[in-house]
Amino acid sequence: MRYIWVIPLLPGLGALVNGLLGIRAFSKRTAGAVACGTMGAALVLSVLAFWQLLGLPPDARTHEVVLAQWIPSIASISSSGARAALNVAWAFRLDPLSAMMILVVTGIGTLIHIYAVAYMHDEPRGGVARFFCYLNLFCFFMLVLVLGSNVLVMFVGWEGVGLCSYLLIGYWYERKSAADAGKKAFVMNRIGDWGFILGIFLLFWTFGTLDFAAIQRAAAAMPIEAGHFGVLSAIALLLFIGATGKSAQIPLYVWLPDAMEGPTPVSALIHAATMVTAGVYMLGRNAVLFSQAPLVLEIVAIVGILTALMAATIGLVQYDIKRVLAYSTVSQLGYMFTAMGVGAFSAGAFHLMTHAFFKALLFLGSGSVIHAMGGEQDMRRMGALRQHLPITFATMGVGALAIAGIPPLAGFFSKDEILFRAFEANRVIWVLAVVTAFMTAFYMARLIAMTFYGSYRGPAWSASAAHDADASPGAHAHAWNGPHESPRAMTVPLVILAIGAVLAGFVGIPAALGGGNAIERFLEPSFSVTSAGLTPGSATSDSGGVATAAREPDLSHPSGESTEATGIELGLMLFSVLVAAGGIGLAWRVYVVDPQASERLAHRFAGAHRLLGNKYYVDEIYDATVVAGTMAGGRRLWGFDRYVVDGIVNGSSWVTLFGSWMSGLTDRRVVDGIVNAVGARLQGASYRIRQVQTGLVQNYALVMLFGVFAFVSVYLLVR
Repeated sequence: MRYIWVIPLLPGLGALVNGLLGIRAFSKRTAGAVACGTMGAALVLSVLAFWQLLGLPPDARTHEVVLAQWIPSIASISSSGARAALNVAWAFRLDPLSAMMILVVTGIGTLIHIYAVAYMHDEPRGGVARFFCYLNLFCFFMLVLVLGSNVLVMFVGWEGVGLCSYLLIGYWYERKSAADAGKKAFVMNRIGDWGFILGIFLLFWTFGTLDFAAIQRAAAAMPIEAGHFGVLSAIALLLFIGATGKSAQIPLYVWLPDAMEGPTPVSALIHAATMVTAGVYMLGRNAVLFSQAPLVLEIVAIVGILTALMAATIGLVQYDIKRVLAYSTVSQLGYMFTAMGVGAFSAGAFHLMTHAFFKALLFLGSGSVIHAMGGEQDMRRMGALRQHLPITFATMGVGALAIAGIPPLAGFFSKDEILFRAFEANRVIWVLAVVTAFMTAFYMARLIAMTFYGSYRGPAWSASAAHDADASPGAHAHAWNGPHESPRAMTVPLVILAIGAVLAGFVGIPAALGGGNAIERFLEPSFSVTSAGLTPGSATSDSGGVATAAREPDLSHPSGESTEATGIELGLMLFSVLVAAGGIGLAWRVYVVDPQASERLAHRFAGAHRLLGNKYYVDEIYDATVVAGTMAGGRRLWGFDRYVVDGIVNGSSWVTLFGSWMSGLTDRRVVDGIVNAVGARLQGASYRIRQVQTGLVQNYALVMLFGVFAFVSVYLLVR
């Protein structure tokens, strides 16, 4: 555990090598080997660190490594008026929550890197090295984010993944839609980051520190803000605004579906293991703080369930295979936020982990389908592909069943835990969550049915071309030769992820089914504070809101739970399975048994279908209000700058020029005229005086004689 700092360093070095050398000199194979090798090494170290952490007692499972003093002591004043010092170390902390996250990031990330080697094979050599540089850099920043022991180190990773998302989504930058999608993601995340930054300022102002552990201890010692909105609620709300941007919640979710413009491995990495989970992780990392602000937890739960429901309804009618999965991601993130909002932090983190497996599987499976169809993403131009893509079909089927919540797959255990916690907290939220679960099962079954069942609806191909395609899987990039299974570098990660989607849920078997919910017990120390006997569960909220702090620590019911509680949980499990089965059965009826039924339904409910197909016109509303308003405001500011500010500046310059011209004219005509006139007069007078100076002695003697005569005359007269 002393070397946890090496875990993010390895993909960082991979990015550096590919960025400086790979783009100029490496072959595609070498660039991929560097990227996959560094990620694989990071995975090995993560497993070792996790294993060492498991060997410690539950209350001692934390280890911090300080690499350097980042920001030295800077004198400041806290909210209490006392002097405080901003002292930030570049430090990493390993605890149960961060340990789970590094396993997810490095494990899923390594499989995506291996998959990308084959998927990006037809890209130019330099482009492949650039792609893997960005991909490694993405994982580097995500690992910094989850391992950071204080808010500022997390924020470095937070901003880094935002930058990398811009680079990866816009990887095909010559395509306008990709470039626009990258900019959209960047701008939307900056809006959320505004709230995060203000939250950081308020954190330091309130607590005088940015260290996570110190903040949680200080927050736990403060009274729960039940029924009023205090400083803790303000901090929690600002942090939640940051989370809504990064994890695509209402109203900042619109960037995530457009992120499909990037290569499919990018979609898998962003949606499954890295960026979009950052907001959920940040809420979990500050679980104690949020538990002290029940009003904000209520907001989190409401925003989460509305996001889940809204995204699920949109996913019902999408035809782009990747966009269906994109809206599914938004919906599942809403589920995670709902769990956090009802105080079930461990259940939200558990679903984050299981979701990483089946969502990465589904995205990589969709990439395999797109690869097989020569770049086609419209499910209306697919069908009957299961005979051509048997491995992709089987693995995607596992992923679809897992996300639908069919037992004993991973999604069943984590989603059921969220539904049960929602049922305990607020029945309205539970009903909306169940409706969302039904729609999730429906649109995932719809995806499988339209892609792999029914009749083939794609372009025709010749038998000889199909044979050539089987011999050369990458030939589709130049001329499509019919659907075919992907190469092993793509199918092996699919199989591994499918195994994970089957087995990952067994670490969280609830007590109602005879298990001990091991993962929630493992994660408990990350969501509680035991110092001085303080825990976020030591008080409850009387506000009548969605969340109560008493629900932490978020454990499955212990072995001594009541028979009634066990019966309720088992009943809810059975009901959720029936709901999922109903969604799958309805989709099978509409898209396989009677394929024309979907057209009839679309025609019968044309208005609703058009509304959902256009995604509630949210993008158009943004364009007509925020974008148009911003552009109009920009034009008005430009006009004000040009005609008012520049007018004043230019007017001042003209006044100055006119004044200088008048000053020059006055100087030439008046001042110089007076000076020249005096000079001329003096010159004339001197000329006349000079004429008196004849140089003749007799003239001077005569003048002297006249002078003496005049003097004597005057003297005699006045005497």
